[in-house]
Amino acid sequence: MDDRTKQLLALGREHYEKREFEKAEPYLRQVLERPERFADVHNMLGVIHHDAGRLEQAQAMFEEALAINPNYTEAALNLAVTYNDLGRYEEAKKIYQAALAKGAESPGKLDPFVKGKIANLHAEVAQAYVDVGMIADAKHELRKAVLLCPTFADLRLRLANLYRQSGDLDAAQFELEEAVASRPRYVPAWVALGVTMLAKGDSPAAMKAWEHAIELEPDHKAAQMYLRMARAAPST
Repeated sequence: MDDRTKQLLALGREHYEKREFEKAEPYLRQVLERPERFADVHNMLGVIHHDAGRLEQAQAMFEEALAINPNYTEAALNLAVTYNDLGRYEEAKKIYQAALAKGAESPGKLDPFVKGKIANLHAEVAQAYVDVGMIADAKHELRKAVLLCPTFADLRLRLANLYRQSGDLDAAQFELEEAVASRPRYVPAWVALGVTMLAKGDSPAAMKAWEHAIELEPDHKAAQMYLRMARAAPST
């Protein structure tokens, strides 16, 4: 690596680490024009594109990072998040599972306890974003948490609630169905699934979800109320 490339990399990384993305991007783009291929440069540019809402460009950068280094777990997780943002949920799941499989082959993999701690930290940051009305950033943090710990049904529920509030009912349904698949007796997810299905205009599916919630927890007041209202509503 020549001195000019080293200088461009150092400047790009310095601004990137400070989240000064507008300053980092020109330096990192210049690195791409040089003969060397750096997986982390593609990953950083992917994050910058994602932050700016340029999801297709972010996807391309993360995919290139993985083409250079197939074991680049961070790029795989970022690609999974991007696929999820694009509504490509099955592809997101496959990429995440592949990242887990590669991690399982590596002696330096994160153990479940550490992943849980990191996921909960992402959830705390998400709540801080919610508190100041930055819902898009909150969703991004919760997606990271869910990708780290996909069986944490409470994290999927929180993400689903944000999707529903934002009007993305398909994404909300997906997260809730994944939540009850991993934790079938988690009543709050069944209740939220009913609310989501009702918002989608599918009253029978909504009532079925609430009925199941009541089977699991007969005294659940919200599920009882929702079910009574749905049954009393005139059919169309």
